Amino acid sequence: MNLLQAIVLGIVQGATEFIPISSSAHLIIIPWLFDWDDPGLAFDVALHLGTLVAVLSFFAREWVNLFRAGVASIVERKIGDDVERRLAWYLIIGTIPGALAGALFESKIEELFHAPNAPHTSGAMIAMGIIIALLGAALFVAERIARHTRALSHLALKDAILIGCAQALALFPGVSRSGATITAGLALGLERAAAARFSFLLSAPIIAGAGAKSAYDLARAGMSSSEVLFFAVGMLSAAISGYLCIKFLLRFLQRHSTDVFVVYRWLLAVFVIVVAVMRG
Repeated sequence: MNLLQAIVLGIVQGATEFIPISSSAHLIIIPWLFDWDDPGLAFDVALHLGTLVAVLSFFAREWVNLFRAGVASIVERKIGDDVERRLAWYLIIGTIPGALAGALFESKIEELFHAPNAPHTSGAMIAMGIIIALLGAALFVAERIARHTRALSHLALKDAILIGCAQALALFPGVSRSGATITAGLALGLERAAAARFSFLLSAPIIAGAGAKSAYDLARAGMSSSEVLFFAVGMLSAAISGYLCIKFLLRFLQRHSTDVFVVYRWLLAVFVIVVAVMRG
């Protein structure tokens, strides 16, 4: 890896983690297209930390309020009609499906798409292209059936569970964590901005968990001095681009539909499949 590659991958991670076009797919596609080497475990940790910093800093005030509300609900043993108390517990409950799926199936799904220390096969890239297109179709349908009438304050327990189950599907490269959760939120009648906001908040515990696991693995393997610069650059790039993309998407969805992301996903899917077929 060189410095330019670290910056590019950091920006891509931060942007595609929150825009519903799949960060995992883009972090596979770009090195695959340009024949870049695997950036390694240390850089993976940096990218997770960068996107975590982005979502924690952007919603800093909300996180403080949610933490206080959650603690108060435990101390008083009461949730009641307090919106922040309910949201705090919905985020915890909504995280459970993704955490369980990751613990049980992440390594198996990775093996299906990418053998350890081996390049991605054409078959795996075609499969990922199909997944990218299918999630685009799901988002397209969700926009058509959505009522866009429910604010985040109207979120119910069943909504949190269903959106959490959708988040678990992001284990498959090409699905997109934000894409799956925003699609589920729209299908459940949430306003676009509300669906995106809950999606971003729900992503924080999963990103933190994945980052912690990778950091643990890194602590056991160690990090060379040459990786420190790339670690810092990747983390900073991901944090800045992630923060800006959260801000952009929340504003964008107040006035626009998600159709532009649907079209992008379909075009990307076609591109990936065609290139994979040509490479044989």
